[in-house]
Amino acid sequence: MISQRLLLSAAIPALMALSAAPASAETLKVVASFTVLADVVKQVGGDLVDVTSLVGPNGDPHEFEPSPADAKNLKAAEVTFVSGEGLEGWMDRLITASGYKGKPVTVSDGIATRTMEEDGEKITDPHVWNSPVNVKVWVANIEKALSAADPADAAAFKANAEKYSKTLDDLNAYAHAKFDAIADDRRKVLTSHDAFGYFGREYKVSFLAPLGLSTESEASAAGVAKLIEQIKSEHVKAYFFENSNDPRLVKQVAKATGAEPGGELYVESLSDAKGPAPTYEKMFRYNVDQLAAAMAKSS
Repeated sequence: MISQRLLLSAAIPALMALSAAPASAETLKVVASFTVLADVVKQVGGDLVDVTSLVGPNGDPHEFEPSPADAKNLKAAEVTFVSGEGLEGWMDRLITASGYKGKPVTVSDGIATRTMEEDGEKITDPHVWNSPVNVKVWVANIEKALSAADPADAAAFKANAEKYSKTLDDLNAYAHAKFDAIADDRRKVLTSHDAFGYFGREYKVSFLAPLGLSTESEASAAGVAKLIEQIKSEHVKAYFFENSNDPRLVKQVAKATGAEPGGELYVESLSDAKGPAPTYEKMFRYNVDQLAAAMAKSS
């Protein structure tokens, strides 16, 4: 029969191991405004963060309407991330409603943004993530914020950030290899709204769209007529609709111009886990492949 002393002596090392577990073993509760950003935060945070995205898969961050559950998640967050540049126009209202006491981290700080005229006003294009070069700035800002919230795990965040930055470099090289091989006059496509400005700037692709930077804007009849004429004169051969917004207008424009469907793009939202774009890396590669294939077909 085993003595109580032996049982105790066997249990003590296990108890000591439990008491020696680092405090940082608890995951940080993190909220991100939309799925693309949530995935990048997860890449940097790894198993040390529990990330909740306010806007869900296939959701539109422009027209998002927060729920009481979103307010509850935000209030419980230890760190909150937004992209910024006017994308999350609903965030201030949600902060007030939730009683959240923190200040969201704006991950786009430091990016060389582009501006454009819309309805007579100069506005900043918020769709910075459609270039992996910009997402590297996100990664640096996310690493800094997570390390400030959890200094004990700063080395892990740094290692994750460096690894993911290399992935982003690979994505950039992949896109350049695809598009650099296509003649300049073929790098033109029609999309639902003006969300590919940074992608276009990096890879010299022209995107034409009936809607402006926000899906909340409305296209005028004169503006649509002008776009149709431009598409015809520039011989744009392919059109794409987006997973997170209404395709009817872009289909109407395509019908009037003879542009052929190129498929669906993931622009400001990831797909669900079963879709083709459940992570930023897969989303970007998928979009590049879809666009390049349509351009090559039209050449």
